[in-house]
Order: sequence, then C-alpha cells, then structure tokens
Amino acid sequence: MNFEVIAENLPLYLSGLGLTVKLLLLSLLSGLLLALPLAVVRTALPGWPSRLVWVYTYVFRGTPMLVQLFLIYYGLAQFEAVRESWAWPWLSSASFCAWLTFALNTGAYTTEIIAGAIRALPAGEIEAAKALGMSRGLLLRRIVLPAALRRALPVYANEAIFMLHGTSLASVVTLLDVTGAAREINAKYYLPFETFITAGAFYFVLTLGLVGLFRWAESRWLAPMLRR
Repeated sequence: MNFEVIAENLPLYLSGLGLTVKLLLLSLLSGLLLALPLAVVRTALPGWPSRLVWVYTYVFRGTPMLVQLFLIYYGLAQFEAVRESWAWPWLSSASFCAWLTFALNTGAYTTEIIAGAIRALPAGEIEAAKALGMSRGLLLRRIVLPAALRRALPVYANEAIFMLHGTSLASVVTLLDVTGAAREINAKYYLPFETFITAGAFYFVLTLGLVGLFRWAESRWLAPMLRR
C-alpha cells in the first residue's frame, strides 16, 4: 500500500473536508428552518394544508436522494423556461443544486421527526399551558416546540449522521468534497484502497464528532426533562 501519495494529496482532502462540512451545516440548518413551520402545519392544520406537507415529505422520503439530485441539477436544465428564468444562474450551479437537494431531503425527514415529537407530547403539559391562558402562538413558542425539539434530539441525531453520509453524493455533480477528492486522486494514481479508506476515515471522524455533539446536547437539554 502506498500512503505516501495520500500524504502528498492531504491538502486536497482537507479542502474537500471543508466543502463537506459546509454542505452539511447549510443543509441541516436550512432543513430545520423549513421543517419547523411544516411540522406545525402537519400537526395543527387538518385538511389540505396537512396533506400538502404529507405529499412533500412522502415524495422526498420515498425516492433516493441521488435521483433527486439528478432531477434538480440535470433534469431542470432541459426546460427552456428554466434556462431563461431568473433562477437559472442558481440552478446551473452544482453547489446550489447540491445544497437545495440536501436541504429539501433532510427537511422532509426532519418535518416528520418534529411532527412525531409534537404528537408525543404529554397532554398534561398542553392543558396546563392552556389553563394559564396562553394563546395558541405563545403555546407553540414556549411549550410545544421547545419540548418537541428536545424530545426529537435522539432521532434527529441519526438524521444528521445520515445527512453527513449523504453529502458524499455531491461528488457526482463535479463538486470536490471528501469523496470527490478521493475519486480525483484515485483517477490519477489508481489507488482505490488507499484513497477511499482515507475518505472513510474522514467521514468516521466527522461521525464521531456529531455523535459526541448530540450526546452533549441530550445531556444538556433532554436528560433534565426526562428526570422530572
């Protein structure tokens, strides 16, 4: 095995690591911001608003993220109306399309995670807040969403890890993330074992970091709630 090549190309891996972390953080943040209102609609507004959210989450959870990425990056480009629209400078960018795909995908999963946590809230907490005269908006802001987000932490941690691994798909649309760096080095030197095991090591370290971060968050915000 020749790890000297890996050492020589370590700056390329580090550059890819920066892009991977950037895509992950932007996607998770965007997906969470999208999921919060949609989860409220999913649980609090029966009828067609809830059904529309269900269709969105069902489609994005029921199809592979690679297919979604291809449809957004390659598929939309075939329509002349898209190419002539104001959105084309964005939709012709691989970075934007990767972020959009990842955000919509994780947003769908996160919507269902938060909606499930809202449904699982003890009825006593809601009734006590109502007895204090809280309005519906105040109840959502101070009781429902904070409690639901805390209870959703263990499941959301898994979604964040899955999203980290999913960012490796960015390399198929020419982005040089960690996997893209491994593919480029392998294409140049033909060292598949060394290049991809190094990429796997980067993802493993990132996964350990995410696990540690969410365990700290659970001990900080979830554990005190469960001990009550």
